[in-house]
Amino acid sequence: MKGPAAAILRPLAQPRADAGAEAPALAGSTCIAFREVEARVPGLPPRRMAWDRLDPEALTRLSGARPPLLGRALSRPLIMGVVNVTPDSFSDGGRFYGTDLAVAQGRALAEAGADLLDVGGESTRPGAEPVSPAQEAARVLPVILGLRAAVPEVPISIDTRNATVAAAALEAGAAMINDVSALTHDADMAPLAASTGVPLCLMHAQGDPRTMQDDPRYGDVLAEVCDWLAGRVALAESFGIARSALLIDPGIGFGKNVQHNLALIRGVSALHDLGLPVLLGVSRKRFIGAIGKEARADGRVPGSLAAGLAGLSQGVHILRVHDVAETVQARALWAAIQDAGAGSGADKPRLSGGRQV
Repeated sequence: MKGPAAAILRPLAQPRADAGAEAPALAGSTCIAFREVEARVPGLPPRRMAWDRLDPEALTRLSGARPPLLGRALSRPLIMGVVNVTPDSFSDGGRFYGTDLAVAQGRALAEAGADLLDVGGESTRPGAEPVSPAQEAARVLPVILGLRAAVPEVPISIDTRNATVAAAALEAGAAMINDVSALTHDADMAPLAASTGVPLCLMHAQGDPRTMQDDPRYGDVLAEVCDWLAGRVALAESFGIARSALLIDPGIGFGKNVQHNLALIRGVSALHDLGLPVLLGVSRKRFIGAIGKEARADGRVPGSLAAGLAGLSQGVHILRVHDVAETVQARALWAAIQDAGAGSGADKPRLSGGRQV
């Protein structure tokens, strides 16, 4: 089992067609593989080694299939659509604040091809002030109930740091918890996740939303994020949360500057060394605007697609996005370029031999 402060093994991802049939799959992917890994030991230069020099446990962590998520196979990338029920979201400025608007938006995202919906009632943009759990619950619960009725086939994740909100959301029909604090905000969240057994996503953040972008600093951001997440995974397991229920997220934009974000995206395949599904949220974030010179969040779709596809090419299992239709199309083209065919539908690309991507 991978633990904190151990050497990090970063698989060097390649399309399956380039890596060859004998190369191991990357984190269960049917179209991404690796022939080499980069071993990163603190204080030493990275060194490369061939995949067949890995010990069996390490090889399993890096290449093994991840368990299905809420009935969705993770051998192909999934798209999680964002439903913000807040008046001050950075991404949409409160356009979907209100039950009817949010339900309509969630239904539209589902119809556009979202595999999952992530409903949140507290803005975690830089500088955001917290809201009370009661206010957060009042925002999200009617939306979850509405979406369960409107699109019952699409699982719902509750994006919250608060255990009381998560518990009420699960009762209303949500099936997963997305905790951006990785169990650091509410001491009751870990026992709740353990008792319910629902999938739980643990995200890295440096600081809380009010202060996280004041002056984030790291020595080696990739190593520090990997080690921190390994520690949170160990904590979750100590509470009795099954490892098969856990996902991890590097937390792009949460206590990171532009260079930190780029380093994490460039090296995100290192997170596979924890042996867990990886979720990546880059959609419309501020660093895209800084690089692409676009102040408007809704004008950052091209940059969001570029950053998201960089993640898919390193075996990321789930992209959390605002622009679902555009990402579905980009995923289909990405899969085809990895020597895959479009199969029976653009939202379900398949390899030329018929295996689902």
